[in-house]
Amino acid sequence: MARAGLTPERLTQAAAELADEVGFEHVTVSAVARQFDVKTASLYSHLKSSQELRTRIALLALEEMADQAAEAVAGRSGHDALIAFASVYRNYAQVHPGRYAASQMPLDPQTAAASAGPRHAQMMRAILRGYNLTDIDQTHAVRLLGSVFHGYTSLESSGGFSHSTPDSEESWTKILEALDSLLNSWATS
Repeated sequence: MARAGLTPERLTQAAAELADEVGFEHVTVSAVARQFDVKTASLYSHLKSSQELRTRIALLALEEMADQAAEAVAGRSGHDALIAFASVYRNYAQVHPGRYAASQMPLDPQTAAASAGPRHAQMMRAILRGYNLTDIDQTHAVRLLGSVFHGYTSLESSGGFSHSTPDSEESWTKILEALDSLLNSWATS
């Protein structure tokens, strides 16, 4: 019999919080079971496997970031939308490091298509339309921006910039200004 109050959603939320505390790589069904003071086996009435739990955290993170990004870019365009969108990713990684790591987890094609992942790409393309890029150039730009946002946040979160000057905030601002300038002058084919 399933323990009262335990649902896949509640377990996912607890696992996401645990990921932020101890790191995504340390989240297991048994670690979540300890959070609820239940036997690991009792969680398998709600979850098929640790892989399902990890996928659920990734889906939650993608949804949360998409919701925050949509709110941040609403009513903005061009430079302002780019800055707002990028800031959501960086801030999310700082506040929710485990969830952010989960959002980078490879998903099978069917799960990825049903996730909030496509919303991220649609928002990024909407921002890029303000830069008058062709569809193919938008694809290149989406890849560039995703690489820069993820690369920077990953390096920053691992302490890569903690012992150097200027501080990482100043570099982040300069990088976003450079990206805006690049997108404004992008040579279309």
